[in-house]
Amino acid sequence: MNFGALQSSQLDALREISNVGMGHAATALSQLVGSRINLHVPRVTVAPISEAPDILGGSETLVAGIYLQIYGDARGNIMLTFPRQSVVRLLGMIVPGQEVTRGGILTEYSAGVLKEVGNILAGAYLNAMGGLLSITLLTGVPSVAFDMAGAIVDYMLIELGAVGDLTLVIETEFFGDPEVTGHFFVLPDPASVEVLLAAGNIA
Repeated sequence: MNFGALQSSQLDALREISNVGMGHAATALSQLVGSRINLHVPRVTVAPISEAPDILGGSETLVAGIYLQIYGDARGNIMLTFPRQSVVRLLGMIVPGQEVTRGGILTEYSAGVLKEVGNILAGAYLNAMGGLLSITLLTGVPSVAFDMAGAIVDYMLIELGAVGDLTLVIETEFFGDPEVTGHFFVLPDPASVEVLLAAGNIA
């Protein structure tokens, strides 16, 4: 499917479907940290993926990125990002007293915890969407990067094997108290958008 050909009604429908999955992901994160996590209604846009650093606060903003591939009846990719201070707070709530970074990079233990966070959130999101649409959606093995947002996006483009300028981005912002913010990006493959629309009976 040509992303540029998607109609506003189709983007709205994808937003509503994703909202169900995002709600389950927020619940999973709330249970994980023992504190309420809220989210904004998903934003669905067709835009150059190169604009992602602007969403994350600028290309030089230090963030942690967690990547997972989507398998099953539909394919694509998920990226979770958390700014540095939110990573410290998030890990402090999950594993209190553990050293988060050493020498400016994530410790091996912290990276492992973030991978599990990615597994839990992506799994909750995909299970909810799969149940709603009666299709099978699975996650691949997560990978973690801790770098400036510009470098994170470059890494993501390599991971995605991105072709072309435009992509469909389903983006949601998490926010909680104590202050933990993050972004959840879903980037479905072009062919898989047709699968999602057909499963949801969306013309």
